[in-house]
Amino acid sequence: QVDHFGFDENLTFQQRYLIADQHWKKDSGPILFYTGNEGDITWFCNNTGFMWDVAEDLNAMLVFAEHRYYGESLPFGNESFSDSKHLNYLTSEQALADFAVLIQYLKMTIAGAHYSPVIAIGGSYGGMLAAWFRMKYPHMVAGALAASAPIWQFGDLVPCGNFFSVVTNNYKMGGKGCAESIRKSWDAISHLSTTDAGLQWLSSTFHLCSPLKNLQDAALLKNWLSETWVNLAMVNYPYKADFLQPLPAWPVQEVCKYLKDPSLSDKLLLQNVFQAVNVYYNYSGEASCLDMSETGTKNLGLFGWYYQACTEMVMPMCTDGVNDMFEPQKWDFDAFSEECYRLWGVRPRPSWILSMYGGKNISSHSNIVFSNGGLDPWSAGGVTQNITDSLVAIVIPDGAHHLDLRSRNPLDPKSVQQARALEIYYMKQWIEEGRHSH
Repeated sequence: QVDHFGFDENLTFQQRYLIADQHWKKDSGPILFYTGNEGDITWFCNNTGFMWDVAEDLNAMLVFAEHRYYGESLPFGNESFSDSKHLNYLTSEQALADFAVLIQYLKMTIAGAHYSPVIAIGGSYGGMLAAWFRMKYPHMVAGALAASAPIWQFGDLVPCGNFFSVVTNNYKMGGKGCAESIRKSWDAISHLSTTDAGLQWLSSTFHLCSPLKNLQDAALLKNWLSETWVNLAMVNYPYKADFLQPLPAWPVQEVCKYLKDPSLSDKLLLQNVFQAVNVYYNYSGEASCLDMSETGTKNLGLFGWYYQACTEMVMPMCTDGVNDMFEPQKWDFDAFSEECYRLWGVRPRPSWILSMYGGKNISSHSNIVFSNGGLDPWSAGGVTQNITDSLVAIVIPDGAHHLDLRSRNPLDPKSVQQARALEIYYMKQWIEEGRHSH
């Protein structure tokens, strides 16, 4: 159903899902259900090796469900993003209802699946969905593993500056002078962007595909750099990986090798900053120029996510330049609301998620494991302490963004190996409970 919560629109759409049942034991094996997030489901499937690694041990069937409006699951085809009317059904609630209906359908149509306990698994926004799925549909899922799920990054549940101070800590640990060099780079860019010659110098130094023309463009350069530093912190993995971009092991340390001396002149400092971002954008050595409109991977549906941020996924963020390495910027809800209205003709509802999913008041729920990486900026909005004995927090000090959901790797730090062992322990418990309830 395009709309699960009203009866006037009886339209339906095709939702894509992937199934792997080679390790599944009919009649008793569980279903591990990946609650798809803001992107193409095949990409999430390929980056969630943990599920493949445990399938055999748990005799589990794997299901990866694509989130509506992403990948190929477009409710109105090419028209899906045309206006706010067509986008109206892009909400977390509708997505959870899709998952519930899909599980019911699979249990009815797959022989031997009727009594299979289901465990929801997701990372990032998908982790939020996994947790919320267990909260809202506890009769359908026996438990949930919510990896790197910032369910508290809403309203005033956590200070808006925490996210960027975790980012900054990565660079403080990355090498001496590193965070300080980045903090100094903003003024250097400001100085240079006051003249045409300076803008030209910046454009050629950063090998930009389209040259900077004015101060607005210089502001875009700063935003692009900020996003790059955030993304590097998110994917600060202990081995070579290709999640948002192909990168070396511990990429933040690699970047910091170029940023040792914050006392350099503006131009020398910024030449180093270019070398540093080049690690992120040009590790493969194939880029002829750097494109400021690209920071992540083509697999993420950033268009759809921006609409979600403009409606219910309102996550306050701010910087102060003291506890972080960024230019001070207050959280300005009114400006954000105006921007959303300009783009989509919608206004954000900042407290709706709290009304819908309970904010910090979730102790009445059960069987959810929240895992967070100490290096991951999103841990700032995550659950990092146990709430009850069945709402469990696992912290992975050397982990970045849902490292625990990635495939096993010989270079994995001990903390993530222990985290996965604990996650499997809880999953086995939920599967047992689920079996006995039938």
